[in-house]
Amino acid sequence: MTDDQMRQLIRSAIAKHLGGPPPSPPASGPSSPGVPIAFARYALGRAPDDTMCLIEPAVTCNHCGYCQCHGH
Repeated sequence: MTDDQMRQLIRSAIAKHLGGPPPSPPASGPSSPGVPIAFARYALGRAPDDTMCLIEPAVTCNHCGYCQCHGH
Protein backbone atom coordinates (compact mmCIF):
# COMPACT_ATOMS: atom_id res chain seq x y z
CA MET A 1 0.00 0.00 0.00
CA THR A 2 1.37 3.39 -0.96
CA ASP A 3 1.39 6.47 1.26
CA ASP A 4 -1.31 8.10 -0.90
CA GLN A 5 -3.56 5.05 -0.57
CA MET A 6 -3.07 5.06 3.20
CA ARG A 7 -3.90 8.78 3.37
CA GLN A 8 -7.07 8.19 1.35
CA LEU A 9 -8.17 5.40 3.72
CA ILE A 10 -7.59 7.64 6.73
CA ARG A 11 -9.48 10.57 5.15
CA SER A 12 -12.40 8.27 4.30
CA ALA A 13 -12.50 6.90 7.86
CA ILE A 14 -12.52 10.42 9.34
CA ALA A 15 -15.24 11.57 6.93
CA LYS A 16 -17.35 8.53 7.80
CA HIS A 17 -16.90 9.21 11.53
CA LEU A 18 -17.88 12.86 11.11
CA GLY A 19 -20.94 11.97 9.04
CA GLY A 20 -19.78 13.64 5.85
CA PRO A 21 -19.32 12.32 2.33
CA PRO A 22 -16.12 10.41 1.63
CA PRO A 23 -13.44 12.58 0.04
CA SER A 24 -12.70 12.10 -3.62
CA PRO A 25 -9.30 10.63 -4.49
CA PRO A 26 -6.68 13.32 -5.02
CA ALA A 27 -5.61 14.18 -8.53
CA SER A 28 -1.97 13.91 -9.41
CA GLY A 29 0.08 16.44 -7.55
CA PRO A 30 0.00 17.56 -3.93
CA SER A 31 -3.10 16.58 -1.97
CA SER A 32 -5.12 19.09 0.01
CA PRO A 33 -5.66 18.30 3.68
CA GLY A 34 -9.37 19.28 3.70
CA VAL A 35 -10.98 20.44 6.94
CA PRO A 36 -8.59 20.19 9.90
CA ILE A 37 -9.98 18.02 12.70
CA ALA A 38 -9.82 21.03 15.04
CA PHE A 39 -12.54 22.75 12.97
CA ALA A 40 -14.68 19.72 12.17
CA ARG A 41 -17.97 19.09 13.96
CA TYR A 42 -19.63 15.84 14.96
CA ALA A 43 -23.25 15.26 14.02
CA LEU A 44 -25.34 15.19 17.21
CA GLY A 45 -28.96 14.22 16.77
CA ARG A 46 -31.23 16.34 18.92
CA ALA A 47 -34.97 16.71 19.21
CA PRO A 48 -36.39 19.91 17.65
CA ASP A 49 -37.75 21.01 21.04
CA ASP A 50 -34.41 20.43 22.83
CA THR A 51 -33.14 23.97 23.27
CA MET A 52 -30.92 23.56 26.32
CA CYS A 53 -27.12 23.58 26.17
CA LEU A 54 -25.47 20.16 26.40
CA ILE A 55 -22.53 21.58 28.35
CA GLU A 56 -24.51 23.85 30.72
CA PRO A 57 -28.05 22.40 30.97
CA ALA A 58 -29.37 25.47 32.83
CA VAL A 59 -28.57 27.70 29.82
CA THR A 60 -30.39 27.97 26.50
CA CYS A 61 -28.33 26.72 23.55
CA ASN A 62 -26.82 29.52 21.46
CA HIS A 63 -25.46 27.07 18.83
CA CYS A 64 -21.79 27.82 19.51
CA GLY A 65 -20.86 24.28 18.44
CA TYR A 66 -18.56 23.53 21.37
CA CYS A 67 -20.43 20.30 22.20
CA GLN A 68 -19.90 19.13 18.60
CA CYS A 69 -16.19 19.84 18.31
CA HIS A 70 -13.24 17.58 18.97
CA GLY A 71 -12.13 19.72 21.91
CA HIS A 72 -15.06 18.76 24.13
